[in-house]
Amino acid sequence: MRKQYHVKLTDEERKYLTDVTNKGKAGARKIKRARILLMADAEKSDREIVAAVEVGESTVERTRQRFTEGGMKRALNDNPRWGRPRLLDGKQEAFLVALTCSDGPDGRETWTMQLLADKLVELKMVERISDETVRLTLKKTNLSPGRRNAGVSQP
Repeated sequence: MRKQYHVKLTDEERKYLTDVTNKGKAGARKIKRARILLMADAEKSDREIVAAVEVGESTVERTRQRFTEGGMKRALNDNPRWGRPRLLDGKQEAFLVALTCSDGPDGRETWTMQLLADKLVELKMVERISDETVRLTLKKTNLSPGRRNAGVSQP
């Protein structure tokens, strides 16, 4: 079968890909894709590439196509993932944790998830946030506003 996508690398691209594969600092997918491109440039058959890199034929063909249509960056990197962006950045999460560890609001012994969410909106840290998002954020840190010891040492 005749190849539809041919890979021809410049000397600069070849050197970059060789560095990616030799240094081992990149992720496994990126290293495999770099090896595929180097072997494709050396005019190895898809079967030879599949055997050497231990990937499927579709991966080889897809990597060739992505390089031909979009260049090196497109061939080496994953497409952006779908999903909603995080509501809280690291600084906001740290503030939430600190707030959770503080004394409860007036008339309350502890913070509830809804009170924490309301406080973040009140302080204009976010436009809106649900108590469930607060719960999931705190779950990552093993904090719970209902526990007696919310993760900080008490005197």
